[in-house]
Amino acid sequence: MTDWIVTFLVRVIHGLATAFFWLLLIRVIMSWFVQGNYNRTFHDVYRVLVQLTEPILAPIRRVMPATGPMDLSPLVALLLIRLVETLLVRLLLAVA
Repeated sequence: MTDWIVTFLVRVIHGLATAFFWLLLIRVIMSWFVQGNYNRTFHDVYRVLVQLTEPILAPIRRVMPATGPMDLSPLVALLLIRLVETLLVRLLLAVA
């Protein structure tokens, strides 16, 4: 592959991983305040974040053992995102 294609793919992978990382982190922080906050805009933003991140978190929750009231699936998802990003980038750089 040519260098510009590899560079483009690495940047896309990094951009998507970073965007999803921030979506998950914002969702986690907002979840701490969603119960006591009655602002409609806040709940609408939170609902969108849940819809965007739940397809990744739900399978992780099914596999993980129960940890009581604490949901550790976002932490696992954040680690998996970084792991997959690193593996894909290394694979692309090795092929190039």
